[in-house]
Amino acid sequence: MTIATAPPHPLPVRTRRRWAGWTAVLLTSLAIAAYSVTPYLTSSLRALTDEGFGLASAYVDQPAAVRAAFYVHVVGGGLALLLGPWQFWAGLRRRLPRVHRWTGRTYLTAVGVGGVASLVMAPFNSVGFVGFFGFGTLGVLWLWTGWRGYRAIRSGDVRAHQAWMIRNFACTFAAVTLRAWTGLLLGIQIPFVDGGAGVEAAFANAYAAVPFLAWLPNLVVAELMVRRRGLPALRIVDPAMQAAGYARTEVVER
Repeated sequence: MTIATAPPHPLPVRTRRRWAGWTAVLLTSLAIAAYSVTPYLTSSLRALTDEGFGLASAYVDQPAAVRAAFYVHVVGGGLALLLGPWQFWAGLRRRLPRVHRWTGRTYLTAVGVGGVASLVMAPFNSVGFVGFFGFGTLGVLWLWTGWRGYRAIRSGDVRAHQAWMIRNFACTFAAVTLRAWTGLLLGIQIPFVDGGAGVEAAFANAYAAVPFLAWLPNLVVAELMVRRRGLPALRIVDPAMQAAGYARTEVVER
């Protein structure tokens, strides 16, 4: 006699999409962390400048404090990229909450040191005032959202903590989207350039756009995710005038 067994229930479409999205974020974060961090830890800025790698040429001749901040930022940002995606794995939070907490503390420490280092670097970036304001604003938001996430969990507000950490990782993930946007904008220009000098100019044009483009869309997507999950969202409201139905540009949590 054969015993019929019911086929396993397929995962809901929404769950499959979440898994696919999380896996894509994890793999791209790991890839960029390895690509961006390893060369700086295994070679000198001078050697990397000669090879034309990354941002080495922008910082090789800067003061020692700026070069040190650059290395701190690379290591802190890389560690945040490695650890960040795991904090959004619900299975880890449920089964190993202690690991989740310690991983989160390490992640926020990496964000803290990487964010402070980014502010030191911002005035010395390779694209002038656009980079100063774009990357500088990203550094401030990276630190601020991390601090708000830490404060929320310390006060026991888990839902607000989740919302702020989504926003914070959107800032961390700018390391990935920066490179994606640079590649896309460079690829659009390549058919219209001629020779090595043209490619260098096209890269410069592409990179000049990413100090803001790398993180603004990320934060928009993060806020949509926060609202879709029913977490405390940001809205523009003046508490003193709320009863009268007026609003001004002050961001608070709902």
